[in-house]
Amino acid sequence: MSTLSIGKKAPAFALRDEKGANIKLSDFSGKWVVLYFYPKDDTPGCTVEACEFTSGILGFAKLDAVVLGCSADSPEKHVKFIAKHGLKIKLLSDPEHKVIEKYGAWGEKKLYGKTNMGIIRSTVLIDPEGKVAHHWAKVKAAGHAAEVRTKLAELSN
Repeated sequence: MSTLSIGKKAPAFALRDEKGANIKLSDFSGKWVVLYFYPKDDTPGCTVEACEFTSGILGFAKLDAVVLGCSADSPEKHVKFIAKHGLKIKLLSDPEHKVIEKYGAWGEKKLYGKTNMGIIRSTVLIDPEGKVAHHWAKVKAAGHAAEVRTKLAELSN
């Protein structure tokens, strides 16, 4: 269950990235963090979202923000996904769903009339003090990166 509230401290985490390095939220203290959750590497919607965040990466950097994608896929799968699509974002691996659940990105999803448990495409914007600045609980992949960048620009002024 999500404990996310705007203005409250974002849940701490430590996850492995695509290189196997341990990445902690505290590593980005003093920076904005875009933490987005997505269901699976190299699927149509997830590819669109990752590519849009990649093509906007300079805009995020200018706003002093880092973009982190998170799914249950392994670091090895992340490496292939990054190489195949030329991604310039860091991807985190959460096979046990610990962080995914802390951030409210695990729950019931309906697909083709069936209800399953899975990762809900969502994004959390974390401010330089480590507090939740904005939360998109359910997002559409296409156009989302631009929406996040617009909100970030608005909040960082």
